[in-house]
Amino acid sequence: MEWQYDWELSFSFFIVLYLFFYLLYLLRLYRVSRVLGSYFRRHVLYKFLLRSLALACLLLALLGPSWGRSLQKITVEGKDIFFCVDLSESMNTRDISPSRLARVKFELKRMVQSLAGNRLGIVMFSNEAFMQCPLTYDPSALNLFLDALNTKLVPRTGTDFEPPLRMAFEKLKKDPIVYGKKVAKVIVLISDGEDFGDQAEELVPKIKQAGIHMFTLGIGTTQGGNVPGTHGGKKYDKKGKEVRSRLQTKTLRNLAALANGKYFEINREQNGVNSLLEELNEIQGVERESRVRDLGSNKYAYALLAALLFLCI
Repeated sequence: MEWQYDWELSFSFFIVLYLFFYLLYLLRLYRVSRVLGSYFRRHVLYKFLLRSLALACLLLALLGPSWGRSLQKITVEGKDIFFCVDLSESMNTRDISPSRLARVKFELKRMVQSLAGNRLGIVMFSNEAFMQCPLTYDPSALNLFLDALNTKLVPRTGTDFEPPLRMAFEKLKKDPIVYGKKVAKVIVLISDGEDFGDQAEELVPKIKQAGIHMFTLGIGTTQGGNVPGTHGGKKYDKKGKEVRSRLQTKTLRNLAALANGKYFEINREQNGVNSLLEELNEIQGVERESRVRDLGSNKYAYALLAALLFLCI
């Protein structure tokens, strides 16, 4: 027989306390019987034995008695996933609280936690693309890079979906085989949909042909909001009009359809991140690691049943 847990000093202390107070109880019972002129009956000793056995069984259950063995195969599967994050000025719009970009960073951290075991990377972009974090298994590193994301990291000259998609595509197609198997590869494009380029739709069929899955995630509302200025307040165009930004879903939907993927959305009424996670988890990943773990069979329930039996008696 083996034990799941070690004997702790607190167990010994609890047993000493139990014996001490039970001894005080027996002495009190003996004095009462003397005063009443009754006999100190044997059933008192029987109760002490039964209660002590119940306590012993409870302690055995806490220690986790184990016998018999069971083998369990643990398989770690993974995918390569690039998140392309829009850092154009319109992502500072606060139609989604606290802002579009802040909400994206929060949801990405949640996704990083849910996608543990996969290689994840981040490409940031406006009209140009930059590698913020290469593919890595390290969630702590990813979270640090996510914390650093802000719209000042990229040029403020509009938005173009083609550069980030091309960068992620080029990085993913470099290593088509891992551990002798073709790796599942995914691109997730995250933006408010304002695309001023015209070459993304020509690139997406190549991404699809390479066997790379692609999804788009829109952030914002159709009502939109004012784009904050550089030094606070509102941003104005050259004519002195307030610059407003609205979620534009047409391009994001078209790109997802061309890639045979899906479009998801985050707005005030819905959060498509959970649905996106379900889609990502359904994609078959390559087996990166497989090992057999020898598990002991914990039989604590038998000790608990014995304790219950003694207490009932």
